[in-house]
Amino acid sequence: MRKIYVLDTNVLIHDHRSIYSFEDNEVVVPIFVIEEIDKLKRNTTTAIQARLAARELDEIRKKGCIAKGVELEKGIFFRVDIGNYSDLLPLPLKSDSVDNLVISTTIGIKKKNPEMKVILITKDINMRIKADALGIEVQDYETDRTDYTTLYDGYAEIEVSKEIYEKFDTSGKINIWEIGEGYHFTENMFIKFKYGEKTSFGRYQSGKIRRNLEGKISAWGARARNDEQEYAMELLMDENIKVVSLVGRAGTGKTLLAIAAGLEQVVERKKYKKLLIARPIIPMGKDLGYLPGSEEEKLRPWMQPIYDNIDFLAETKGERTGEAVISGLQAMGLLKIEALTYIRGRSIPNGFIIIDEAQNLTPLEVKTIITRAGENTKIVLTGDPDQIDSPYLDADTNGLTYLSDKLKNESIAGHVTLKKGERSALAELAAKLL
Repeated sequence: MRKIYVLDTNVLIHDHRSIYSFEDNEVVVPIFVIEEIDKLKRNTTTAIQARLAARELDEIRKKGCIAKGVELEKGIFFRVDIGNYSDLLPLPLKSDSVDNLVISTTIGIKKKNPEMKVILITKDINMRIKADALGIEVQDYETDRTDYTTLYDGYAEIEVSKEIYEKFDTSGKINIWEIGEGYHFTENMFIKFKYGEKTSFGRYQSGKIRRNLEGKISAWGARARNDEQEYAMELLMDENIKVVSLVGRAGTGKTLLAIAAGLEQVVERKKYKKLLIARPIIPMGKDLGYLPGSEEEKLRPWMQPIYDNIDFLAETKGERTGEAVISGLQAMGLLKIEALTYIRGRSIPNGFIIIDEAQNLTPLEVKTIITRAGENTKIVLTGDPDQIDSPYLDADTNGLTYLSDKLKNESIAGHVTLKKGERSALAELAAKLL
């Protein structure tokens, strides 16, 4: 049975092509949503997504009168509802907010179409609660949702027989069919073979598990402190792996390892021409433009964790202070630290790119970044899906989780979930108990 889906503003901002996700159904966008999209074009954090949504709606407008409705691909009938149903709002709700007007439009459409199921789609949790309380069927936009609780770790431990262990330990490789049935391997997944007290490490690639470097990698003075970091370092230093996602809570070392590997390969080994480190800016108060100072001074509060990591690495390596190292590398054109907004639309060849706090990006934004990678460019995304600042993303719908899951079977992509904290005993205790 055909249904009517009413889309909230945040759905179109999250995915400007979300309209095409409801095949063989009717899709309605309230006129108030169009007005809000126009306002969001002037908002720094949503400007690009709002413009994409506006352009998509304009393309549909060219096919016919959107107030009367337009037939789209996949059996979709799309229209913009221009009615005002504010008188249908229950008394506690006022018509002075777009959220409430979208709710009233949904109530009005439901009243006009009693024989059809009308569903409100919104990524706003509070709006879903309000709509449900008013008896409106409401859902989250789940087209690009990935269950974070089932996200693969990127490694596994397998108990093996003495024969299998010795064969792998001697030759450094083994076919997966020799291990037995019941195991599921993904490309570049790390395997820890265990026989009694003995252990040996390998990485799965194209039907075989081959021995990896077992913690012998040193990057800009930094070495892995546990198995998970060892796996991460292996992926970061392998130039055949073009995309690496590192997921983990604060203190697991994901950003530090990424920066160390980047500095090692750009400055020391000269495999890449530039190290570019970027973070999405999610303002908690006034936006960047209202802060005094130069671009670097404006960005400093958001980029301070990056400076802290480089300072730590410089101290470990016995170099000058982190500030001096950063200034020297920037002067030579080897290092650039900037807001993610500034690298959109660019094609960056021969670069080692680190996107920190990637959990605050939508799947569309992550796709935009990855598709801008030039020849011989490596991209590393780090973040903690349990700590998201964006109001319309969660652990299941953010770009970092999405990318990690979608690329798990690709030979040029690798993923590691870091669980053990290495910042300090106090930090690890706080992460577990507080």
